[in-house]
Amino acid sequence: MADLHEIRVTAALKNAFVADALAMPVHWYYNPADILKDFPGGIQQFEDAPTYHPSSIMSLHSTRQGGRSKMSKSPEKEIVGDVILKGKRQYWTGAHQHYHQGMKAGENTLNAHCARVVLRCLADGYARDKFLDGYIALLCSQEPAHPDTYAESFHRGFFANLEQGKPARQCGAVTHDTPSIGGLVMIGPLALVRSAKGESLEDIQQLSRRHLALTHPSEELALICDFYVELLHRLLHRTEDSPQEILSDIAMRSNKLSLSELVAKQRSDIEIVGRRFSSACYISDAWPAVLYFAYRYADDAKRALTANTNVGGDNVHRGFVLGTIMGLVEGAPIDTLYEQLVDAKALGTEIQQACR
Repeated sequence: MADLHEIRVTAALKNAFVADALAMPVHWYYNPADILKDFPGGIQQFEDAPTYHPSSIMSLHSTRQGGRSKMSKSPEKEIVGDVILKGKRQYWTGAHQHYHQGMKAGENTLNAHCARVVLRCLADGYARDKFLDGYIALLCSQEPAHPDTYAESFHRGFFANLEQGKPARQCGAVTHDTPSIGGLVMIGPLALVRSAKGESLEDIQQLSRRHLALTHPSEELALICDFYVELLHRLLHRTEDSPQEILSDIAMRSNKLSLSELVAKQRSDIEIVGRRFSSACYISDAWPAVLYFAYRYADDAKRALTANTNVGGDNVHRGFVLGTIMGLVEGAPIDTLYEQLVDAKALGTEIQQACR
């Protein structure tokens, strides 16, 4: 069983990074027709980020704190450019800037690189302060330590608080989008590695909540985090229950959602994620969207990840969570894509060291 658990965890983590890179070029495209326009037939493989983004509101995001820009004459320090994303402030002005300007096919976004910080901490035994040191070093590096040009609201809010002198443990900021799917990106590696090593579900849920609060202090999100950790734990350790049975139970208990009835309606993915559920980041819709894709495409991980990518919205962070689930379901990574990740070799080593 130990070998099976390691195989499933490795597949889950590899597929998470695959999903992130797959969706990156069309992240926050809110009109799926724009995806088909820029990528005829939709995204089916890793692609470079286009220069032009049809749905971008980069220029509306604050570069001094979390959330949107506010008219202010205060001499607040620029978080973007001075503290984090050094040398990349210019990508936050002007219309139609891509969120991941200049990123190449197979590169991973910032939140995925934060998940790698968690993996590296797990290799030596996770500790909160060790993670915070690694997180701050990643984002504040003088030389770019990741290829991204965008930082979600929670990053900007965290570093605005840090600059004001708050202890790192207390820098998690609350904004309109704190309860978002991006908050679960770092939870998967933490929960899976600890679960594979035999820790109880209750202990892992508590640890995951404490980690989540460092960057996403939201009780709404913490409640979903509990269900997410339970889902991963049950998929990892399953013996008789099928993945779809486990997904159905979690969906009903967390959202009062019948996945079997939803899929039986034979609606298109865009009708489900885009109309019934928003494709935006907010956890209230992003969580059932993830469960829907995992259930509908339980027998085909690549199809699940491409379907998630091509409905747009916050497909990168939904994808990371979905990829984690699909790796556990299939018990095998999508090697044809994983091997094309820019950091495949280094990431493989980090996964192996975290799981040992």
